[in-house]
Amino acid sequence: MANKSKAAVSNTPRRRKPQWAKVETLLPSAADGADDRYYSRTIERAFDALEAFESSTATLSLKELSGATKQPESSLYRVLSTLQKRGYLHQNPDGTYQLTRKVLYGRIFDHTEDLRMIARPLLEELGRQFDETASLAYLFSDYIQVLDTVETFHPIRVTNRPGRIIPPHCSSMGKVILAYQDDNGSDRLLETYGLVRRTEHSITDRQALRKELAKVKADGFACDREESMLGGICFGAPIFSSPNHVVAALSVSTPKQRMDGEREIAVQTAVVKVARRVTELLSTSLYRQRN
Repeated sequence: MANKSKAAVSNTPRRRKPQWAKVETLLPSAADGADDRYYSRTIERAFDALEAFESSTATLSLKELSGATKQPESSLYRVLSTLQKRGYLHQNPDGTYQLTRKVLYGRIFDHTEDLRMIARPLLEELGRQFDETASLAYLFSDYIQVLDTVETFHPIRVTNRPGRIIPPHCSSMGKVILAYQDDNGSDRLLETYGLVRRTEHSITDRQALRKELAKVKADGFACDREESMLGGICFGAPIFSSPNHVVAALSVSTPKQRMDGEREIAVQTAVVKVARRVTELLSTSLYRQRN
């Protein structure tokens, strides 16, 4: 019986290992030489180009990148063109290059792009409803940044622009995101920006700000009444990524002269309604699957 069992085992086809799998796992210092045959010089050149940027705001020309990476301009240009096409580099009108958000924020970039695409039609609808500026913002670790804006064509208007860093304590989107952070998160945001007095109406006292944030959570929206800019009024509402987690917000901004009591209530109601709709859409999107 034992011999029959051995024969059965010996007749079982054995799977061959590919050559690369036969290389044993080595310590990093010893593996460098063993892995050289699988090393891609093309990929190395691409990483060299990306790592030449010393900061998120740095801009470098082809000549400067060539000097930094020790690569000929002709071959480096092909590398840069590929990185640009794949969304890792952006080329400015003057020909210089800089890193994109896809590189700077990694998976967060995917999350924000999903959010922006989902919110954009609703943001446009909100802007058209009141013929005012509608905006979308997102929390990036320790600062809040505008992701998208739909501006009104009024000659007198409150403007916003994607990429703008907004104050957490005196902007409607900043306050509504700040209100839903835990103590560590809110402290980090305030330490990064500080309670800077933007206008005479800005809240610069922590106790007063805590009361304001409690009101924001109770009301479901935040107000900026000339706190970040004189003559401007803004209402913002939270976008939830989970029942108690807020990393985004949207708002409607308008000059004070076009705001009255009835219109104010209408804007507040619409902002909350649209933010809830974006939250619902996020819950069934790839954004939720990636979180």
